[in-house]
Amino acid sequence: MMWFVLLAAVLTVVSVLLIAVPLLRRGPEGAPVAPWMALAAAGFLVVGSAALYATWSNWPWHVAESPDSPESMVSRLARRLEHNPNDLNGWLMLGRSYIALQEYPLAARAFGRAVQLSDAKNAEALTGEAEALALADESELDGRAGRLIEQALALEPDSGKALFFGAAIAARRGELPLARQRFAKLLTLNPPQAIRPMIEQQIAAIDEKLSGVPAKAAAVQQAQPAGVSAPGGPLVHVSVTLSPSLAATAGGAPLFVFVRDPAQGGPPLAVKRLQSHFPQDVALSPADSMVPGRVFSAGQRVQVVARIARSGTPVAASGDPFGEVTYKVGRDGLVSLVIDRLTP
Repeated sequence: MMWFVLLAAVLTVVSVLLIAVPLLRRGPEGAPVAPWMALAAAGFLVVGSAALYATWSNWPWHVAESPDSPESMVSRLARRLEHNPNDLNGWLMLGRSYIALQEYPLAARAFGRAVQLSDAKNAEALTGEAEALALADESELDGRAGRLIEQALALEPDSGKALFFGAAIAARRGELPLARQRFAKLLTLNPPQAIRPMIEQQIAAIDEKLSGVPAKAAAVQQAQPAGVSAPGGPLVHVSVTLSPSLAATAGGAPLFVFVRDPAQGGPPLAVKRLQSHFPQDVALSPADSMVPGRVFSAGQRVQVVARIARSGTPVAASGDPFGEVTYKVGRDGLVSLVIDRLTP
């Protein structure tokens, strides 16, 4: 906005000169042609243009940034820490605030300062810096972020956030027993209901890899009521494509495909986490159930939702691209599912 105001001022001065200079030229008698007219024209152009623009423009001239806005409060905290740089709790609060504002590099710096002040003995500072680094660049989980999480777990073995990241890091390294141990411990800490099914799914997937037996399929078979087809029987098969108008929104975010019961709430009947590349065919079966016993069956009408999770989690967030389609299990074959809208 400052550049626009400066440009407008320059144009106004040029306009004044174009009108006033001819009026100030000396006539045959050596006196200016119309000095008072030149002064009046200059005043009219300067004052009039400013008044008209301030009146008719839609720029909020009289609206200042609210002193209670998150950005203002974070700015005040940052300025306070400039004068009190040894305030450990202040740096932790600043780091959390920058995470909320999605300013991940600034969050990493704030938490890094807290790590220095605590001599790397504060688990929240260690975990916070690791989270900020990982949110900015997921590959950091294999580097500094991973090392910070291990330090945090050594200090606080029951830290929920450190356990979550620690389990993911162990799985990335191929240390499946350690990953399972951490996910299982996380379940005992009463995680949010939106996250719990995801943790259970990760444990089931690890069990399947460790045993070589489809653990989820076995659990579903034991829990299924009579008359429900075994896993591998009923399938939901969709071809997921992304609308060209939303192509720029995908990035490297994961793709979640859910099967839901439109007549009931609760967890999805099946879910898969995939890489976002399009088009791709996705087949879901009762073996992809999140909760043993809660599965779909042949003849059931379900809703299939495909969502690009820009936050990286299965919980829907505003701005996530998604699409949905109704599916009759056992009757419909491969059905097209287009991601063509954004989550409100």
